[in-house]
Amino acid sequence: MSTLERKSILTPIVKYLFLIAMMCFTLAPFLFMLVSSLRSGDLMVQNGLTLDLNLKTMNLSNYTAMMEYSDGLYFLWFINSVVITFLQTVGALILSSMVGYGLAMYDFKGRTLIFTIVLVVMMIPVEILMLPLFKLTILLKIIDTKAGVILPFVVSPFAVFFFRQYALGIPKDLVDSGRIDGCNEFGIFFRIITPVMLPAFGAIAILQAMGSWNSFVWPLIALRSNEHLTLPIGLLSLLTPYGNNYDVLLAGSVISIVPIIVVFLLNQRAFISGLTVGSVKG
Repeated sequence: MSTLERKSILTPIVKYLFLIAMMCFTLAPFLFMLVSSLRSGDLMVQNGLTLDLNLKTMNLSNYTAMMEYSDGLYFLWFINSVVITFLQTVGALILSSMVGYGLAMYDFKGRTLIFTIVLVVMMIPVEILMLPLFKLTILLKIIDTKAGVILPFVVSPFAVFFFRQYALGIPKDLVDSGRIDGCNEFGIFFRIITPVMLPAFGAIAILQAMGSWNSFVWPLIALRSNEHLTLPIGLLSLLTPYGNNYDVLLAGSVISIVPIIVVFLLNQRAFISGLTVGSVKG
């Protein structure tokens, strides 16, 4: 067997072994969390996080205790997070894509300045904006509401940048042909450009949904009442000075990752193609 033939055989094997190792490394925390959520807190304290699949010690008691410790509010927190994530993601996709498309396709005075501002805002830590945003939500009287959580971050600078870079790779002939056919500017965007930008929409949908679902600091500041809390804040409330219910917290965390997994599975193809193509346009 020649050297080239050996390389052609070994290269795919090494590649797949590497990918399998990375998959195991990535999934290990989720497996530890899932197994530990089915065991009592005493066993977790004694043995730590293990993959000991002892069916005699595994049960669903932590999931029932979760409802007890949360006073039945867990699924209300879950619904709040779903609503906020959905509205914020949809709003970010529509508004950010329109802004990014406008910056890429239209020549107007101040375009460079606006794009520079977008880049500058991307570099500003979110924590610096918390106090001004808090004062603004109080002024608008939307504190302790879903609108107070959604509106300040409904337009993402990164999403604007991403859509702009992707739109730069779209031929302007598509836009010109739409105008020749009598389509207005909104019709061109929604009927012609949006289908072309679907990979970018899929990528940003996953990133935006993950960011909104896992958001902690701003909802903690903007929300007050227990009924309006999102899931990350609600899960934190299970940890008290009188007892750290890590077993119950793990049970709640297992359920909390289900929506993100669903979003990723629905958009994984668009996510991969959007990151590998759209991000290098222009």
